[in-house]
Amino acid sequence: MKHYKEFTITSEPFNPEILSGILWELNISGINEEANCLKVFCDGNSKIDTEKISSLLEKLKDEKILFSFNIAENILEDKNWNAEWEKSVNVIEISDKIIIKPTFRNYTAKAGQIVISIDPKMSFGTGEHQTTKLVLRFIEKYIKEGMKVLDVGSGTAVLAITAVKLGAKYAAAVDNDEWCYKNGKENCELNEVEDKVEVRLGIIQDIIEKNFDLIAANIQKNVLIDIASELKDRLLRNGILILSGLLSSDEDEIKKEYEKLGLNMIDKEQMGEWISVVFNK
Repeated sequence: MKHYKEFTITSEPFNPEILSGILWELNISGINEEANCLKVFCDGNSKIDTEKISSLLEKLKDEKILFSFNIAENILEDKNWNAEWEKSVNVIEISDKIIIKPTFRNYTAKAGQIVISIDPKMSFGTGEHQTTKLVLRFIEKYIKEGMKVLDVGSGTAVLAITAVKLGAKYAAAVDNDEWCYKNGKENCELNEVEDKVEVRLGIIQDIIEKNFDLIAANIQKNVLIDIASELKDRLLRNGILILSGLLSSDEDEIKKEYEKLGLNMIDKEQMGEWISVVFNK
């Protein structure tokens, strides 16, 4: 019987988007995100082992993105891993108004609800993680009819898609990962917003427009500090900037860096150890 290797990975802090992004550099078969760990699968004959995964994660430690991590390896009998993954992905109620669901789950919308269909494949942003939920709730709170929105590090493009569904006239979703670019375009088509959401492959420096009413960036602290001035430059006066991917311990440093640029912190929400903060220009 064919066997698979399963690697259970925990880390401090636990940021599944960042971990998954680097782990896809290996020739793995799939990743399942659970409440406090990632489960990575590969063929039993694969040369991937704990040492190879550890070597990748040590890079994140060197960059101060991770403080620590642990890897546990198991050997499992063959399964339909896609079916196993589908079991773990459910309909997510972000708020009374916003519902995120995969295409293989049924959901009957209640009055006033918007339902976003997201199939994440190899990109990230199902709505399951606390940081995604926090940003989506802030988008719902601050979006206004006719706004122009920028989603930086867009993954599945769920933030841009939701912004348009909530009334934005246009959203740009930019990510430097080709899988995210392809998946974002697919999800825009799924939700019939491809005429209003432009998915771009690139980084913030590739965005030449400087007239966005609202910008959302769900990325780790180090990157948010590095691109702070780039985000500010693309935001209109009185525009709204929503940041997440942050631990509660990151708040003071982020607040200091962004206030140095003349931005004012006007809102904050916390879910578990994660926070999202809102600045006004």
